Parts: sequence; structure tokens; C-alpha cells
Amino acid sequence: MLYALLLPLGHHWIGFNVFRYITFRTGLAIATAFFVSLVVAPWLVERLRALQIRQEIREEGPEHHQVKAGTPTMGGVLIVGSITLATLLWADLSNLYVWTVLGVTLGFAAIGFADDWIKVRYRRNLGLTARQKFLLQALVGLAGGFAAKAIAAPAPHAGALALPFVKDVLLPLGLAYLPFVMVVMLGSSNAVNLTDGLDGLAVGSMAIAAGTYTVFVYVAGHLRIAEYLRVVPVSGAGEVAVFTGAITGAALGFLWFNCHPAQVFMGDVGSLALGGGIGIVAVVAKQELLLVLVGGLFVLEALSVVIQVGSYKLRRKRVFRMAPIHHHFELAGWTETQVVVRFWIISVVFALAGLATLKLR
Repeated sequence: MLYALLLPLGHHWIGFNVFRYITFRTGLAIATAFFVSLVVAPWLVERLRALQIRQEIREEGPEHHQVKAGTPTMGGVLIVGSITLATLLWADLSNLYVWTVLGVTLGFAAIGFADDWIKVRYRRNLGLTARQKFLLQALVGLAGGFAAKAIAAPAPHAGALALPFVKDVLLPLGLAYLPFVMVVMLGSSNAVNLTDGLDGLAVGSMAIAAGTYTVFVYVAGHLRIAEYLRVVPVSGAGEVAVFTGAITGAALGFLWFNCHPAQVFMGDVGSLALGGGIGIVAVVAKQELLLVLVGGLFVLEALSVVIQVGSYKLRRKRVFRMAPIHHHFELAGWTETQVVVRFWIISVVFALAGLATLKLR
């Protein structure tokens, strides 16, 4: 909105031409989302307390986590609100990719909101059933994939998969494209959701991943840089950097209140929205497979659950003390802060490895 209002002023004063630059508006989106989160969070925490919207701790988790019972939850509405406001203010709203990534994020946020609300309403740690959640996520994922493909058409990369480490190779997926995109977003959203078990762990790691994908979408949308680095050029994708910048800013602002000991939890409304949002960004940037590397921490968290469940069903033995894997290290003697900071370091390493692939083609 502000972008559309301020850009024409460049005809009257050259200083306003700075709003033409995606990098400048991305910086503004980061700052806007950060400060909105920082300013609104104290009020939101008090309102959540007054409404008794509090976390129900699962009994099968570590015993010492029971002290967190009663902490306000559903703080993810602030993250989603900050992202939406910053994007609407500073992005070019004529760009359909912007509406696609924002729509998918809001769709996953709505699913998470419903899940959280059921938990809060009935004072239990179970919200939507697994089947209900899967079907709703699948529908949003398919819609996001269809929109991304339709916007890209008739470009060669529409409905195709770009292979990392290989230049100028696109693998047409045909009818398998939409199911593939759905799997990407289902995996991403649920992996972030599983990681959200310690104060600041998921939101801090998401700030790192979103910052990394800010680079990817900007490169994909800049024809000269894309050609130089031999990545798939995606016309219009660069504008999505404003959105990913907003994710980074909102995540950092929320982390201020979510770091240990957390004053508020983001709940599924935050974790599913962030996971789905970064998933559709990877689709738009044609870097779907690299999400496994950039979001490597989230992948490890999800894999630990799959391995634990599979091992117990097949052998009646557990591989980890507890899954997801962050609980394993807690029970091994690491403090919560040690686990979170060390996992952030791992996230940074994964992110740097992902960025390094831009030169490995």
C-alpha cells in the first residue's frame, strides 16, 4: 500500500525512487514486522492471559516442562499479523506471487488457529485429528502449487523441478507436480511444528531459514544475477523477498518474548503458518529440494520422530531417549538454553551450506 503511494512521488523528488528497489523495501519489511511484534507483544500476552488462552503441556513430554503449563499460547497470530502488515505495506501488490505466498501462509495459519482453539476450548493437548489436519493442509498445498504453476506459465520452469548442483536442467513433473508441491508444504509445515517444543527453538531457526530464502528469491527474480549463477530465472519472484524479509523480522520480534523462559508460545497458528510459508517460497524460487538443506534442522527433527516411531513399531525399541530429538538432548543432560543455542548454530551451518550451492553448479 505504501509502496503504491510513495513510488509515484519519485517523479517529483528523486529521493522517493529508492522505493523502486526490492532490497530497500525488504529492509523496511524486516524493520516493520520486527517493531510491530516488539510493540504489540506485551499487550497481546496480557490479553491472552486475561482470556485464559494458555498452553496445555503433553503428559508424555519431559517432566520438567510441566512448569510451562499456563503460559499464554496462540502468539503466532502476532507473527502472522506482522508478516501480513509488513508485506501489504511494502510489497508490490500487483505481483501475483506475493498474493500466493501470503494466501498459503494465511491458509496454514487458519488451520493452526482451529487446532489451537480446540485445545484451548476443551483444555486438552489434542486439537484437530491427524486426518482433518492432513486434509486441510493438503488442500492449501494443492491450491498454492496450482497458483504458482499458473503464474509461471508458459515459462519452461512452470510445473518442472530444478535440480540443485546441476545447471540448466529442469525435470518436467507433469501430473506429479501438484502432489509434489503438496508434499513439500506438508513436510515443511509439520517439520516446523515438531520443532516448536523448546523456548525460541523453532522461531529462531525460522528467522535463519527465511533470511536464507530471501537471498534465493531475490536471485531468482534478478535476471542478470540468475544467469550469472546459473539458477532458474523466475520473473517476478524477487518481490517475494519482501515477504521473506517480513518473516525474518516478525520471527526476531517474537523471539524477544519467546526466548527462555518464554512469556508466550506461538502455537500451531504460528508454526504451521511459518512452515507452510517457507514451503511455498521454496516452490516459487524453484529451490524446493534445497529446502531439505536450508531447513536441515527441521528435517532432522521430523526424521527423529519417524525413526523413533518406526523403530518402536518394528522392534519395540527406542532409538532416542525421547523424540523429537531436542528432547533427547534435554534428557541427556543439556539445559534448554544449551539445546536451543546449539541447534541455532546447526541451523546457521545448514543455511550457509545452502547459500554455498549457488556457486556449485
